[in-house]
Amino acid sequence: MICAISGEVPDEPVVSKKSGLLFERRLVERYIEDHGKCPVTKEELTMDDIVAVKTNKVVKPRQLQAASIPGLLGMFQNEWDAIMLSSFALEQQLHTARQELSHALYQHDAACRVIARLKKERDEARALLAQAERQIPASMAGAAPTAVVSNGKRAFEDEVGPDGKKIRPGINPVMIDELTECNTMLSAHRKKRQVPPTLASIDAIERYTQISSHPLHKTNKPGILSMDIHPSKDIIATGGIDTNAVLFDRPSGQILCTLTGHSKKITSLKFVPRDELFVTGSADKTVKIWQGSEEGNYNCIHTLKDHTAEVEAVTVHATQKYFVTASKDNTWCFYDIPSGSCLTQVGESSGQEGYTSASFHPDGLILGTGTTEAVVKIWDVKTQSNVAKFEGHVGPVTAMSFSENGYFLATAALDGVKLWDLRKLRNFRTISPYDSDTPTNSVEFDFSGSYLAVGGSDTRVYQVANVKLEWNLVKTLPDLSGTGKVTNVKFGTDAKYIAVGSMDRNLRIFGLPGEDDQMDDAKPSEE
Repeated sequence: MICAISGEVPDEPVVSKKSGLLFERRLVERYIEDHGKCPVTKEELTMDDIVAVKTNKVVKPRQLQAASIPGLLGMFQNEWDAIMLSSFALEQQLHTARQELSHALYQHDAACRVIARLKKERDEARALLAQAERQIPASMAGAAPTAVVSNGKRAFEDEVGPDGKKIRPGINPVMIDELTECNTMLSAHRKKRQVPPTLASIDAIERYTQISSHPLHKTNKPGILSMDIHPSKDIIATGGIDTNAVLFDRPSGQILCTLTGHSKKITSLKFVPRDELFVTGSADKTVKIWQGSEEGNYNCIHTLKDHTAEVEAVTVHATQKYFVTASKDNTWCFYDIPSGSCLTQVGESSGQEGYTSASFHPDGLILGTGTTEAVVKIWDVKTQSNVAKFEGHVGPVTAMSFSENGYFLATAALDGVKLWDLRKLRNFRTISPYDSDTPTNSVEFDFSGSYLAVGGSDTRVYQVANVKLEWNLVKTLPDLSGTGKVTNVKFGTDAKYIAVGSMDRNLRIFGLPGEDDQMDDAKPSEE
């Protein structure tokens, strides 16, 4: 028989009528006097509920004075009893604390699950809201024309805040997640990418010569200022001083259509292949989005009027859902393509500095811009913050191009081409192909990142190397326009040909003689 309080064999055992537990009489009596409850079950307990258990009596020594050994032993016994009661109380408190802690941990875990579910529902709601915002402008265009302004944007976007600036919806977290996911996917794919076996060899490029010339623009206003090539259809688009954009089918040698609508020269244009869209930027301060049809025609679906000065550059994000425009008003705008809405406008519309060129990094989270003050700025697209500045050019930065390996940036200005290492944020090579009075107007990496084309008073093709090795000149293509100014250079698929625009009205194709004989007899209609 063991006491339920002390864990020792009791001298005077007693049993509780209610719980049936065994106690030392003196311990349980003291506990009942203090608390009136059973020390174990916490039920109400009185002295009448205690029944003595009859056992063989142990002869106890007589009580002696404290000075005697038996007296001291009695005092020690009393102290021991008090310690036992205190220890038991502490054990009970520890058990209660453990139960409360377990309950609190369960509540915390349940709260975390609820928060996670609410976050998921919030993100889903934001995604649905963003999708609805993209669909509303198209659905409301016919039903409620008063809700849409003439430039194709939602009416609230023209509201002005307290600081005098237009209110923009901004790049929401769902879009940022989309940009980040695209970046992750492209970065992983790039590490596995290899140079295609169909890429034109250096020996082939050394034998390039002009194989065709096509008068695409008006005679009274010659000059091709911008160019882009459709990646899958081999269609070349050119924008000219004559305010027209011309879409030219290279294999057939025929003009597909001429887009009119701008009032001044077209400074930049880009294809958006995913939805058969086409974007043009002009010196008339506007940007137009064109929708292609099955018949091959393009119709303007949005005219964007967010800039207050000439639009100098248009660049399309890798998702093909967004694009950026850069202007001489010292701002760049981030647009949603389906709705044609300006999500954010970065910069100040004041000061003498303006943007003259812009390009997205292949992975899409970095934007490069060139200014009239010879400065190259690198932006974080997610936060729209300027994360780096490259200085050292002379004159406006007329063009820029990121290499497909994601490591190099080439920029062009009056002093030639500078190559920047994005990993160390430094200039590692300068190519000066022309004299100090001849600006470099165009610079372009091919899609594989193996060649770099430079346009100025002629067209030059360099073999891409690394930071330490020399970038060798492969081929120099003369300017056959007679103007001495090459404005645009673009590589065709696998660098099988090079398209060149100059300050005359002709688009010139350079490649291997004999490969495009079918184009020689094709004469596009002249305006």
